[in-house]
This record gives sequence, C-alpha cells and structure tokens, in this order.
Amino acid sequence: MEKDETPDQALEAALRRYDAGEAGRADLKLLVKGLLKLLVAKAPGHAVEVRVPPYGAVQCIEGPRHTRGTPGAVVELPAELWIDLALGRIGWTEARATGKVRASGERTDLSGLLPLLPR
Repeated sequence: MEKDETPDQALEAALRRYDAGEAGRADLKLLVKGLLKLLVAKAPGHAVEVRVPPYGAVQCIEGPRHTRGTPGAVVELPAELWIDLALGRIGWTEARATGKVRASGERTDLSGLLPLLPR
C-alpha cells in the first residue's frame, strides 16, 4: 500500500496489477486478505475454515464452532483460484473440477456465497 492510499485504493491497484498479470506477492496477499474479509462479512460464523496459504485463513459460516485442532469443515485453495472465485471469474463447480480445491466436512460448498465482487 502506498503512503497516501486508502485500503480500498490499495485493493483496486492490486487488482489492476493482478488483471495485467503483474501482481507480486504483496498484491496477492492484499487481495486474498481483502476478499477473505468480505467472505466473513457475508457469512459470519465459525463452522468452516477457509485457507488460502500462505496468505490467510478465516472462519466463517454459521454452525458448530471448533476450538482446538483441525476444524471439521475446511476449504483450502491457492491464492489465484480464490481470487478468481471471489471475483466471479470461475464458478465453484468449475473450481472444484480443477482438483486444486480441497473441501471436507459440512457446509464447505461456497457456491451460494460467491462471487463476492462480481467483475
């Protein structure tokens, strides 16, 4: 984030670099964390953990809360796939078909929550 940029401006700038194929690690981290934050705002809760290593992980979706160890419901996927899903550039079914999404447990179908920011 530049010195005079707001968080929204920084996110938009990172998205422009991502769209241009010029995103660096800092851009991916900013996009992943920002989009995960939107997911939590849309589906608050602690029943599902969504992991986008190495940039972030959140708990979301109402349901039973886990307190220790590996949660019962986990979705894990790479950063670029998460960004594309959250932006509506790929659908949940298509993303699952890539084999790059690991989802186990109840409530791990995120199709009803995505996209977060249609583009």
